[in-house]
Amino acid sequence: MSDINHGDEGVQACGTERQDETAGVDSVAISTPDIPAEGEVRGAVVFFSSASENTARFIRNCHLEHEGINVYRIPLHRRGGSLNIREPYILVVPTYGGGSPDKAVPTQVRLFLNDRANRNGIRGVIASGNTNFGEAFCMAGDLVSKKCKVPFLYYFELMGTKEDEEKVRKGVPEFFANIKKQQQA
Repeated sequence: MSDINHGDEGVQACGTERQDETAGVDSVAISTPDIPAEGEVRGAVVFFSSASENTARFIRNCHLEHEGINVYRIPLHRRGGSLNIREPYILVVPTYGGGSPDKAVPTQVRLFLNDRANRNGIRGVIASGNTNFGEAFCMAGDLVSKKCKVPFLYYFELMGTKEDEEKVRKGVPEFFANIKKQQQA
């Protein structure tokens, strides 16, 4: 992940967009959630899933929207526009590359994080991987955590288990509640 830089490069596309109304900020289309939170918004999850859809199935099965979590997807292909997130989020990323650190973080995720405004919202990372990768299991989480200086919160294998889904469903809103408590202290 050494090629996540601190420049403002373009990112991959996702979802529908609205205009940023923040004073003093360049006009940029802010993405709307692919799965909007129900009720009060407590936080967000941004995820990437390959054509296998393993991570997408996992996220859908967590039903984070019922917990007040907005869900955004980093698209697989560029043709869908830009994903621009301006709220705190946890990144859920699969590990690629069969154990090679240079290939562990998907290109689409690197591009998304290369946008400073997107990167500013990251608060934590959850990773998936394949235990066949040995010591490189969920390496993408380690790399993003180190590079972005955020906690590596959880990991799961491939599509995860029902237990993984439940832990993430409970853990994500708890994580954001703890951040809110710290900010109020």
